[in-house]
Amino acid sequence: MRIVISSFISLDGVVQAPGGPEEDTDGGFAHGGWTHAYFDPEVVGGAFDAALQKADALLFGRRTWTAMAAAWPGRAGDPFADRMNAVRKYVVSTTLGEDLSAWDNSVLVPGADAVARLRELRGRAGGDLLVMGSPTLARTLIGEGLVDELVLMRMPVVLGGGKSIFPEDGGRHGFELVSCTTAGTGAEVCVYRAAGVAGQ
Repeated sequence: MRIVISSFISLDGVVQAPGGPEEDTDGGFAHGGWTHAYFDPEVVGGAFDAALQKADALLFGRRTWTAMAAAWPGRAGDPFADRMNAVRKYVVSTTLGEDLSAWDNSVLVPGADAVARLRELRGRAGGDLLVMGSPTLARTLIGEGLVDELVLMRMPVVLGGGKSIFPEDGGRHGFELVSCTTAGTGAEVCVYRAAGVAGQ
């Protein structure tokens, strides 16, 4: 399985709370919902739909899974929601228990074993293992060299600080640009595939 990270991102690399003001206020973040003005159903929405269609499973950190589990089960009847609810979901956590019945087909990946377990899942045949949100998990995956593809939905806004998916450990990780599509709102959907680092 390929590990694919799909994320809204600002021009200055912030991914925090794209969906709404109360989504994640850690660090005093006050710009929740910053993607709404730039969301384009055809280009941005289409990228989400395409990524989900290629996914055999979803992968979340605890905070994102908890928010999603509170929202998606009540949206049955919409094709996208039905796919979200039906697909296997892995959640990495050190605090959640084994009971993940709040969202069907959810499986716990204990935090202490996460990197080894995700390496094992990545080695399996099948479709994509898709990460949505979950910046802490995404940083770990990139830092460990486990990410095969980034789908970045870049919004034309600078937020001045907030959570990022990119490690700050000094490590170098090469990616090549596969495609970039621009919406009328100025949003760009850019797909990057893991590649060797130039000059090494």
